[in-house]
Amino acid sequence: MTYCVGLRLDKGLVFMSDTRTNAGIDNVSVFRKMYRWVRPGDRVLTLLAAGNLATTQAVVGMLEEHSKAADERAPSILQMPSMFQTAKLIGETLKEVISESAKNGPQSEATFGANFILGGQIKGGATRLFQIYPEGNFIEATADTPFFQIGEHKYGKPILLRAYDPTMSFAEATKLLLLSFDSTLKANLSVGLPLDLQFYEDGSLNAGAEFRIDQNDPYYRAISDGWSDALKAAFASLPDFDRI
Repeated sequence: MTYCVGLRLDKGLVFMSDTRTNAGIDNVSVFRKMYRWVRPGDRVLTLLAAGNLATTQAVVGMLEEHSKAADERAPSILQMPSMFQTAKLIGETLKEVISESAKNGPQSEATFGANFILGGQIKGGATRLFQIYPEGNFIEATADTPFFQIGEHKYGKPILLRAYDPTMSFAEATKLLLLSFDSTLKANLSVGLPLDLQFYEDGSLNAGAEFRIDQNDPYYRAISDGWSDALKAAFASLPDFDRI
């Protein structure tokens, strides 16, 4: 399992993903689940992946292969005219990979399922954020649904719902996402450090900062410990139930 979030702000986009992949409790590995394609001044695309690792790597591999020889291989993720067409390309590639895997293997298509979050901007268009499903279809983030989560999202979602504000800064969004991930890490062993973090500033058409956060990162430790202490203090300040 995994946990990935794409968050839309007035300022731009923020992405975070864990890196844990497991095939049983005694087979745990670290794999990157965040990918980026950049042509400065033309487009910046970030892709988050969750689901069957072979499927997600096959999809990203096909996109990478076509992008490295864009003039000779079509379609290329670096030649799509819009974010909508890019999401459509990724959806079609995902559907093709799942179909081929199911056809050649003994198990159903559900076994090879995967989900993606795509965000970014292409010159001449707006900054956009999509969630792409195993069937190849996709939906777009709106003001009413300003973020997407894939993977093991149930433990971190309440924090996002309570504290998200579209006007927050990248620093504030990072704090919010770290709280969401920290709650998930403590509740589910299939999600694990290190975490990958990326920013994209609306209209820049240049790659924003990116970081890897491990268990020894002082800021992560401050957030995790501070969140625990704040919850304990808030609990202690609540009135007791005096009807028993």
